Amino acid sequence: MGSAERISAVAEIVMHHDNRTAGTPLNGTVVVLSAMSGVTNQLLSGAWAAVEGRDKEYCEVQAALLARHLAAVEALLPAGPPRLELGGWIEDRLRELERLYRSIAVLGELTARGRDHVVAFGEQLSVQIVAAVLRERGVCAEALVATELIVTDDQFGAAVPLKDATQTRLRERLTPLLDRGVLPVITGFIAATEAGVTTTLGRGGSDYTAAIIGAGLDADEVWIWSDVDGILTADPNLVPAARTLRELSYVEASELAYYGAEVLHPKTIRPVIEKGIPLRIMNSFNPADAGTLIVETPGADRERLPAIISTRGLSLIAIGSLDDSWSLSAVARALQALSDDGVDVLMLSQSFSEHNLNLIVRRQGQSRCLKTLQMTFTAELDRGLVSLGTKEQVAMVSVVGVPSWNSTGTVSHAFAALGAQGTRVIAVAQAATENSVSFCIPEDRVAETVRFLHRELGLEG
Repeated sequence: MGSAERISAVAEIVMHHDNRTAGTPLNGTVVVLSAMSGVTNQLLSGAWAAVEGRDKEYCEVQAALLARHLAAVEALLPAGPPRLELGGWIEDRLRELERLYRSIAVLGELTARGRDHVVAFGEQLSVQIVAAVLRERGVCAEALVATELIVTDDQFGAAVPLKDATQTRLRERLTPLLDRGVLPVITGFIAATEAGVTTTLGRGGSDYTAAIIGAGLDADEVWIWSDVDGILTADPNLVPAARTLRELSYVEASELAYYGAEVLHPKTIRPVIEKGIPLRIMNSFNPADAGTLIVETPGADRERLPAIISTRGLSLIAIGSLDDSWSLSAVARALQALSDDGVDVLMLSQSFSEHNLNLIVRRQGQSRCLKTLQMTFTAELDRGLVSLGTKEQVAMVSVVGVPSWNSTGTVSHAFAALGAQGTRVIAVAQAATENSVSFCIPEDRVAETVRFLHRELGLEG
């Protein structure tokens, strides 16, 4: 939801697919929303600015968020009490955010618990706006914060839901609303401990929230709305001829998700697998398309094809010793520090012949990764025993195949294609099977590499 126009489109999709039947338990639609696009990153950038004492910067973040959300409200709601009330509520919430930033600035640190509290603002703002738009269009909608619905442990940043407690909360809170024909509009991504402390569910959290709620309510289906026609054989921005994988098994979809398919996170599938609930990936820009259906046992006649998953905007960071003193304990220290600080490492390789650890991280997390490693290895860096730096800007390309797809195997076919094209491969991560592999390559080669692989693997159709 990047703009008022997209929020309006979301409201139309909800209204079109809503099958509420007053008086029939659990037969209605439940909507789960993420924050407006880019808001979570803005919230975090403001928090890190506060940690580093850049007062002007975090104040600018708060002001920009306020202006953006108020502009959306003004564009979506006519003048009148509902618009005034919602605008006032948004101003109050973002004043609270400013106070939180000031507290972080005073402390000079941002804990995992503090990060969760900061990033929770985005979804709370978006659900109030969408619920208000739906009410304006005649739908009886109520905004809900998932902190009162999903109970988790206290693993801040990647909290794990407590299944029984969550299911009890979901049924107690949502069943009465659905029975009355009310449409719940719920925050994705955020939850709370049993003591009520805000947590977040980590990357892919809003989709995960939808799956948790769907499983808790024994939904007929869970639909995830993205910006593409389901799961495709390649990024359509790179390969216009990419084809939609219309039907996948839970196992196949999980493997694609683990290799980085942007429209699906691995943990999203877990709750629906337990209940055998179909999961559908749809395109909010093309709601008429059937998308991708993920089920336990796909139809025998469905088309089975490999997929190419590409991720750009990555940095390759190397840390290691200048002699042969680099050890597994140093690797463990580095990875533990990055995990504790919430740095997402997409791929890593350890070369003892080069005495270093190579880490692939998202570019927006590059500075945080370097800072975390600098703090962890301060003594060694000061004494010149350890080197640390960014090597180059890279991309990841994964080829995720299916068993018995062709006579040579997916991985062998992919290696042969890259060799024929002359692509420089920086690092490789291969599954134990012959079905899937990931390559780290220079970022400026990703488009031509993906297009070449798509042709060489015979995926053009």
